[in-house]
Amino acid sequence: MRRLLSLLGPALVAGVAYLDPGNVASNISAGAKFGFLLLWVVVLGNLIAWLVQYLSAKLGIVTGKSLPQLIGERITNKWGRRAFWVQAELVAMATDLAEVLGGAIALSLLFGIPLVWGGLITGALSIALLSLHSRAGGKIFERTIIGMLVITAVGFVIGVIVSPPNPGEMAAGLVPGFDGVTSVLLAASILGATVMPHAVYAHSGLTRDRFGLVEAGARRRQILRATRWDVTIALVVAGAVNIAILVVGAGLRGNPAIDDIFSAYAGISLALGSTIAVFFGIALLASGLASTSVGAYAGGEIMSGLLNIRVPLLWRRVISLIPAIVILAVGINPLLVLIVSQVVLSFGIPFALIPLIALTRNRALMGDGTNSRGTTALAITAATLIIALNMALIVMSFSGLT
Repeated sequence: MRRLLSLLGPALVAGVAYLDPGNVASNISAGAKFGFLLLWVVVLGNLIAWLVQYLSAKLGIVTGKSLPQLIGERITNKWGRRAFWVQAELVAMATDLAEVLGGAIALSLLFGIPLVWGGLITGALSIALLSLHSRAGGKIFERTIIGMLVITAVGFVIGVIVSPPNPGEMAAGLVPGFDGVTSVLLAASILGATVMPHAVYAHSGLTRDRFGLVEAGARRRQILRATRWDVTIALVVAGAVNIAILVVGAGLRGNPAIDDIFSAYAGISLALGSTIAVFFGIALLASGLASTSVGAYAGGEIMSGLLNIRVPLLWRRVISLIPAIVILAVGINPLLVLIVSQVVLSFGIPFALIPLIALTRNRALMGDGTNSRGTTALAITAATLIIALNMALIVMSFSGLT
């Protein structure tokens, strides 16, 4: 058991991506607008995420390479490789945007700091976190991120403990269904915030960094067993917290004033008390700071794997702050930006999932780590569901359905 515990960590770090401010925006909006209607999307998203994250982790362990590295090696046309990098980089930028905005919003809620300054402070704090990775080592970085994961979980779940939901209404939310184009938009946003492309790219790199290339044998079996536990713990925590956020949002349903995170914070304060609202704000800040570090790692891995260009994480962090600061300065509704960023993530999912499935079912590459037929079938089904939801979003949007 001690040996097993020592192998945990990469999935918990990658799992922070499932609790970023984009999740908060998507889930609290879904709850406030539709109650428990989209609860099934949150549950489905976490089930899909378990399979996807395990496949990504396994790919890094068995091959000793990350998903972007392996994709880059197989796209021989340089323009094709650059085109793939552009879409993957846009996904990473959308993620980073959500995380910086979330941190800025949290600082504004807690301390009244203007959003632009909050974005700059969030960026500075995230740079300090990233410096742990380069100076103190991977394990210290992992422990710090996991600590922030715990703060995030407690801050969001405490509202449900104080005001438990109706079990019957929650059970009804497990039945798949939609209510107009807005619910489909939010469903795509929830999936984009749950099955996150940059987390898929990052997880293979995290396991590669931790374990390197692990040859077939007893040690690989032990590491893969530990990885399954790692992914399970990470996704159980993430799933429970995402459900809690939607439940808190459902408690605000019927209030027409709930149209952004600021009004949601005020609504939580009125409904559950100022203390619970402060916990919510602290959790939002912790989620933004922790997830932005994972996002920066993923962006660096995408660039180095696809273009063979390495930019220091700290410099990348500084450059990627610019779009978020501009948006904050212009004054665009932060909640709208957060939700749209998650939809962008949702459209980026197939570009990460399809290569992941193809590579992990390739026996010449994976050897005895190749997916079983059942695993491949489940993965293809998951990818198909996500692509179908995105196609439905496009069709409903252009047909003007409400």
